[in-house]
Amino acid sequence: MVDITHKSPSLRKAIAQAIVSVSSQETIDAIVQRKVPKGDVFEMAKTAGLFAAKRTSDMIPDCHPLPIEFTSISYKIEGLDIHIHAEIHTIYKTGVEVEAMHAASVVALTMYDMLKPIDKGISINQIKLLEKKGGKTDFARKETQGLKAAVVVCSDSISKGTKEDMAGKAIIEKLEKQGVIIGDYMVIPDETAIIQEKLKQYCTGGMDLVIFTGGTGLSPRDVTPEAIKPLLEKEVPGIEEVIRAYGQQRTPYSMLSRSVAGLIGETLVLALPGSTKGAAESMDAIFPAVLHIFKVMEGTRHD
Repeated sequence: MVDITHKSPSLRKAIAQAIVSVSSQETIDAIVQRKVPKGDVFEMAKTAGLFAAKRTSDMIPDCHPLPIEFTSISYKIEGLDIHIHAEIHTIYKTGVEVEAMHAASVVALTMYDMLKPIDKGISINQIKLLEKKGGKTDFARKETQGLKAAVVVCSDSISKGTKEDMAGKAIIEKLEKQGVIIGDYMVIPDETAIIQEKLKQYCTGGMDLVIFTGGTGLSPRDVTPEAIKPLLEKEVPGIEEVIRAYGQQRTPYSMLSRSVAGLIGETLVLALPGSTKGAAESMDAIFPAVLHIFKVMEGTRHD
């Protein structure tokens, strides 16, 4: 199965349909009047659909087992067509489109099986997804694409050339996937005066986003958080909490995280761990949802 361990749970919904077409009005009347020999077609098919929704991962090899937290099976008769809608909700890391289509399909097959003794002209048509919601695509705001970012690596060893930067490059790769323009990329020593000088330059130079990586450890030499915090005009602690919670699910060492998030004017400033994995996971934890802050600030300006 596809690796989804980097994803965060979110509310996900899907609605799928299937259409059962019968050959005569008599069949429709038998369904509505509950006179089909095999029993109540709508109720039996609904029950089968509920089972199918919960057992999708047993049938479809690449589907992940996931918690089905709501399932609704509904019907609408239009002429000789019975429209089946299967709606499914979950709070999980991956969507429920296949579960919805599987449920709709099994409902249709159950109806076919129950009706075939009285109608030899039944067909199943148009099994398809009608709607899906949830996941990162819902929170990726196209209006924020085109934002400009600076990525700053704070490391004495990398600035001296004794080590190669990987964390900064990982951050750049993830920013570019979000449509963020990389306005600058720089490696500097982990020194307070240099960090503060660069941050002031970026905030007055038109950068929307400044991301520092490195210097967030507990060594006396790690000064990035202490250098940045005095310059922040407004802290955004929720971002730090999400980073820590996301990391805590992957390693207990994340409780030692000293990430920083705040605003200087309309520039979002982040300080992330210096390890490649820590930086990448921090980006996965908060993007693209964190970009909503620019929409919020835009709305504040208009109030």
